[in-house]
Amino acid sequence: MTTQILIAGFGGQGVLFAGKFLAYKGLLEDRHLSWLPSYGPEMRGGTANCSVILSDENVGSPIVSKPDVLIAMNLPSLDKYENDVVPGGMIFVESSLIARKVARTDVSVFYIPATQIAKEIGAPSLANMVMVGKLLRECDAVTGENIEAALKKVVSARHADKLAVNMKAIDAGYQYT
Repeated sequence: MTTQILIAGFGGQGVLFAGKFLAYKGLLEDRHLSWLPSYGPEMRGGTANCSVILSDENVGSPIVSKPDVLIAMNLPSLDKYENDVVPGGMIFVESSLIARKVARTDVSVFYIPATQIAKEIGAPSLANMVMVGKLLRECDAVTGENIEAALKKVVSARHADKLAVNMKAIDAGYQYT
């Protein structure tokens, strides 16, 4: 089974961090994978997206042109990538920042007010991990296992104090219905 995930937003939303977390999670589960970050020269505030491929077989190319899963963190990302998602795929919409609904009817859509949830749990910069939590709940390609171990790989030792709040954000997204 191969699942292609595209996480898209603007710089500063943690798009690359979320992708790196999913990649390390795949490594810990002995999956073949690819992690390909992409961002504009502006970094914070500019465009950012991250392609993650998780597979039971070797990954031939890191390019995700037809994602099975899209996490759209802002409206320009939803506008740009909505029609690229494969029929039967999944779209996760950050509904605190995106007012419009997904036009397609051939995909599963989840509206998560991630920024609002992150603020409510006292972690306003972790909307990305709230979205990842919802992905972990809804997408069979990723499991709810190895979460803390994967976080320990991406949260630097210098920021080890952020591990618990990241776990809290993931759990908040996982619990959101």
